[in-house]
Amino acid sequence: MICLPRTRCIEKTIISHVDKSIKINIITRSEDLPDISYGNFFHSRELFRIIEQTPGESPYMVIARKDGNVVGHLLAMLRRRGSLIPPYLFTQGRVYGYGEYAKDEPAEEIFGMMLSAITRRFRNKLCLYIEFSNLKHKMFGYRMFRDNDYFPVHWMEVHNSLHSKAPEERLSPKALKQIKEAEEAGVETDIMEDSADFAEFHKMMKRFFSMKIHKYTPHEKQFYEMSKNGNCHIIVTKYKQKVIGGCVCVHTENNAYLWYLASKRKSYGLLHPGTATVWAAIKHAYENHCEHIYFMDVGLPFNHTPYRDFILRFGGKPVGTYRWFRCSLPWINKLLNWIYRE
Repeated sequence: MICLPRTRCIEKTIISHVDKSIKINIITRSEDLPDISYGNFFHSRELFRIIEQTPGESPYMVIARKDGNVVGHLLAMLRRRGSLIPPYLFTQGRVYGYGEYAKDEPAEEIFGMMLSAITRRFRNKLCLYIEFSNLKHKMFGYRMFRDNDYFPVHWMEVHNSLHSKAPEERLSPKALKQIKEAEEAGVETDIMEDSADFAEFHKMMKRFFSMKIHKYTPHEKQFYEMSKNGNCHIIVTKYKQKVIGGCVCVHTENNAYLWYLASKRKSYGLLHPGTATVWAAIKHAYENHCEHIYFMDVGLPFNHTPYRDFILRFGGKPVGTYRWFRCSLPWINKLLNWIYRE
């Protein structure tokens, strides 16, 4: 009862700072999408269609128009998530980046309008929480997020430069040793093209993330549709024709983004499938003239975490950033806001 009046007040505050001629609408069907130019795959028509065809996911393209012309757009997705062990069932709103905007337009203010619109829509859909990540500029939209009751959580990413040195020159001695051991043992990596590998790859990915509530494994069909898109590459690591590792990389804006990564660490740990997979992704990005490869999720900024320490062996730099969250349950949102206060 308190939330609704507050939301209306927020809308008035944000809209008063922007051009009143800018109109916002949300599109949920690909046939209704207007002509939008893009450089970022995470906010593209192609990814919208992939999500649209994925069971358990729904795309929402937020469009900002001025005088009938599109001046900004942002792609959000709603995911149905659930499991028996541990038992949970909820929906999650997810956005990668902050959208795209026409040149010479007030991007941050337009983002604020789109943020308010998608927050209202997801709240009406009974979405448990919304998460924004992979914001290139840490402080972009800070006031708009705060005005819409989001709270920031410090997060870590790792960025590997590929344009000034060959990736081999940046490897740590431990990574070099593991890559050599994997190659000598007969471990092979390649871009996945055989449809017979999809089920095995997806099964491995699902098991890898099964006990990690924050992690999410899309339906197998999403990986299949991604593999047909020129911006996405699924790399699989095999040993004796069995899939023991794999990752999903997105190439966009002359950079590569490692989106999903999994491997069989218990039964095949001595073969270093994770190391072989990451190294294959870095080499593929370098050979395709990408300037950087970004590891999108290396976790909270603790002094040491096994996954981040592992990724840093490949010569990247840790970068601190924010992820923004909003829980639809007001008292939980307030509690989390207090826990993660700056």
